[in-house]
Amino acid sequence: MEITLFQGIIITIAVMLLAIDNQLEGFFLFRPIIVAPIIGALLGDLNTGLIAGGLVELSFAGITAVGGVTPPNAIVCSTMTVVLAHTTGQGVEMAFTLAYPFGLLMQQIATLYNTVLVAFNKKAEKYAEKCNVKGLFKLCFYGILGNSLLYGVVVFLSAYVAQDAMRELVDALPEFLTHGLSVAGGLIPAIGFAMLLRVMLKARYVPYLLAGFLFASFIQMNNILPVAIMGLIFALLTYFNETDNAAKGVVNDGEGI
Repeated sequence: MEITLFQGIIITIAVMLLAIDNQLEGFFLFRPIIVAPIIGALLGDLNTGLIAGGLVELSFAGITAVGGVTPPNAIVCSTMTVVLAHTTGQGVEMAFTLAYPFGLLMQQIATLYNTVLVAFNKKAEKYAEKCNVKGLFKLCFYGILGNSLLYGVVVFLSAYVAQDAMRELVDALPEFLTHGLSVAGGLIPAIGFAMLLRVMLKARYVPYLLAGFLFASFIQMNNILPVAIMGLIFALLTYFNETDNAAKGVVNDGEGI
């Protein structure tokens, strides 16, 4: 399906607003599980947006910015996953593998942009020494605005201007390659989740992991809502248990079994 100029503009504006939220980390709307459904809804394809949101969110679950390191851009990757799945008619898994390079492209652009902003550090220090709050606000405002405009330009060119070229590229791919890309797209979320587990998993949480795996893998169900409800139950049990321990003066640092 083709993306109209109006849809391209609306998607660009939405991504620019999400980029501002990404800078401020105010509402955490920049997560893939939020971004992809929004883009899907704007394209009139909410189902694809929901599937893409879950897939990309799992893939980026274990990726975060540490210090000055800029990870692959999740907003652009989420947006292009939905756009490519919608325009090419291919599965979300394959669309994700094709969209990931766009996230890498935005990563490099963001790194270059942040490097350029270093030139304004001295001016910011002078404003801080003089307690010039308005001057500091202007620097932050223009920096965030410039970042948002960069997102807008990249997304508009990628999602609207280049849509015909991307569709022709996908149509020209041989079947064995498209199948391989789909398989790879299905594996990437598992890698992202494994990266997250390396950081978060502790011995005391292994029973929850095993229970969720057994429940999702061996019980027939039409959707994952029961798994989500069971996860909520486990979370509430852990919360009330920790609350009771805190009330009794028992300190648990999370390292025990």
